[in-house]
Amino acid sequence: MGRSQSLPRGGDPRFGPDADDTGCPILHVDMDAFFASVEVRRRPELRGQPVVVGGIGPRGVVSSASYEARRFGVRSAMPTARARALCPHAVYLPPDFPQYSAASRAVMRIFRDVTPLVEPLSLDEAFLDVAGARRLFGSPTEIARLIRRRVAEEQELTCSVGVAPSKFVAKLGSTRAKPDGLLVVPAARVLEFLHPLPVAALWGVGERSAEALQRLGLRTVGDLAEAPPGLLRRAVGEASAAHLHELAWGRDPRRVSPEHVEKSIGAEVTFDTDVTDPAEIRRALLALAEKAGARLRAAGQVGRTVSLKVRLADFRTVSRSRTLGVPTDTAREMFDTAWALWTALAPGEPVRLVGVRMEGLAAAEETPQQLTLGAPERGWREAEAAADAAAARFGRSVIGPASLLGKRDPRRPEKPTRP
Repeated sequence: MGRSQSLPRGGDPRFGPDADDTGCPILHVDMDAFFASVEVRRRPELRGQPVVVGGIGPRGVVSSASYEARRFGVRSAMPTARARALCPHAVYLPPDFPQYSAASRAVMRIFRDVTPLVEPLSLDEAFLDVAGARRLFGSPTEIARLIRRRVAEEQELTCSVGVAPSKFVAKLGSTRAKPDGLLVVPAARVLEFLHPLPVAALWGVGERSAEALQRLGLRTVGDLAEAPPGLLRRAVGEASAAHLHELAWGRDPRRVSPEHVEKSIGAEVTFDTDVTDPAEIRRALLALAEKAGARLRAAGQVGRTVSLKVRLADFRTVSRSRTLGVPTDTAREMFDTAWALWTALAPGEPVRLVGVRMEGLAAAEETPQQLTLGAPERGWREAEAAADAAAARFGRSVIGPASLLGKRDPRRPEKPTRP
């Protein structure tokens, strides 16, 4: 979707929480300032203060900002340096993804208590098809109120919900309802809702596309809906023109698909200054492998291919990967492989960014583990799972980055490592 901040706020009774929801089985639930809200939940003393979560170094990027911070112009994907200039008195925190994943799983369980037709889009948002839940829980609006109440009472978090006939319109509705709101777009009023919106509200319209359309005088969704097809094709190409024309008339036939399979899980870091020291690269790869391993285990997945990403000071990006003999979710194995890839790559130039990613994912419970003859029953995976449990209770900072990786895996013989 385009720049959501361009959408008008709610308040129009035609699309309020009491509007007619007949023919509106689709809900889009979007958590409010999710990462920042989770941080405030575990640090109640921050309530009411501007809170910014993201990279805290000079090259960091904002991941989430509380609404108190947004009043100063702070937004997601903004450079942290810019956020500090706009709101120097905010509390700036590094992200804790295991905490956010745990909160996300709890919220998604609430959604699935209502309907099995839940399609997560990310940690903090999902589509729900509640057509089959009406007999148990009432109308779509009543279900939306139930979800909002349970999220608030059980998780101490707030969410915004859009109720509409289609996924596209429901997502627009939740955006307009923010923060902590509910908006219904009646099936009979979809075009009344859509056509006054700016063209940037349409999925697939980014800044460049919006500028191209505006140069042709197409400023609103209604303008685009009435535009001659040839004009649209010249502006955005044939495929995009057909897609945008359908959306502009409120046509979105996609169904809620509960099967969402991650293709890869990983983590990366941009250094505050370009790095040449192999020891610093090694420490970064250890920490990234730990983050990626924690996310794999939180998602109940294992992977088979480890990928290393390196961005050099001149912004050239190099990737290398290696497929393991047995799928894994342990940070140790990810690190060993990533470090081997790094030493083989040996770029010999200053490095701006490194990343570690696991690909070829499968459900851990469906993947048999290959045991080594004579190996002890417990090894790296159990140790790292114990660290996950401690981090969930006390915070990841208590464990420390890559704290498990300095010890030898009892399943493996001692191997020399390079500095």
